[in-house]
Amino acid sequence: MRHDHIISAKQLSRADIEEVLDRAAEVAADPEAFADRHENALLGLLFFEPSTRTKMSFTAAAKRLGGDVVDMGTVESSSVKKGESLADTVRVVEGYADALVLRHPSEGSAQMASEFVDVPLINAGDGAGQHPTQTLLDLYTIRESAGFDDLTIGIMGDLKYGRTVHSLAHALTTVDADQHFISPESLQLPRSVRYDLHEEGATIREHTELEPVLPELDVLYVTRIQAERFPDESEYRAVAGEYQIDAETLEAARDDLTVMHPLPRVDEIAHDIDDTDYAHYFQQAHNGVPVRMALLDLVLEGQR
Repeated sequence: MRHDHIISAKQLSRADIEEVLDRAAEVAADPEAFADRHENALLGLLFFEPSTRTKMSFTAAAKRLGGDVVDMGTVESSSVKKGESLADTVRVVEGYADALVLRHPSEGSAQMASEFVDVPLINAGDGAGQHPTQTLLDLYTIRESAGFDDLTIGIMGDLKYGRTVHSLAHALTTVDADQHFISPESLQLPRSVRYDLHEEGATIREHTELEPVLPELDVLYVTRIQAERFPDESEYRAVAGEYQIDAETLEAARDDLTVMHPLPRVDEIAHDIDDTDYAHYFQQAHNGVPVRMALLDLVLEGQR
């Protein structure tokens, strides 16, 4: 990888993306071949927000590469509770690890933190900003199930606060993808994201209903309404539960539609879809291990 830090999907070229996904395919095909690639390497985990999939898959990835993790733990059990700044925290932890993974509630925090450390820093989500490693595993799942050629994808739900959406939309401008954005008007893409996509040559097609566009889609990427990001609870209540799909909804879809979700879900995907051929969201989550193994392998390889 040409990048010391992985902060945003916007920094990744098509070549960067293909390099990670090709390496992930190698890992998935023969994980034992990577079992001791980074023996004794330590990955520092700094999660200032809750996480299940991202934190556990990074831990699994480091250990499957022969390394281990050092974990800051919860904010409440760390010196952050005493008032320590993010800059001081990452400066300290870089002395314990060969690379850092940071999740933080403030947009732009990963970029700021990266300016204070010399070891690679990977953004695991900065508020409503970016989540580049989620995007890489999303792209891996899309490439495996639907391919990158002549792709039509619908991205539905919370497009305003959903960092996975912002990252994925940027990355999809590097492939042959036609993007449709489905959301309530109050949760449409932020103006800054829309501007960047236009600058990258993307055509923005926005909808308030899924039904008219559903038959065209190769992939439907569903997101939950991000309750924790809303500044006003009444604003959240006005849209909560508005965008939901079930098996009946998908009767109008193509037989080979891929339904994805970054998880966790609340009620936006009914459980009657789980056992259908449409459902790829659990495999999507499982893909986090080989993709993050591939990314760590490339990032750590670049430090040798």
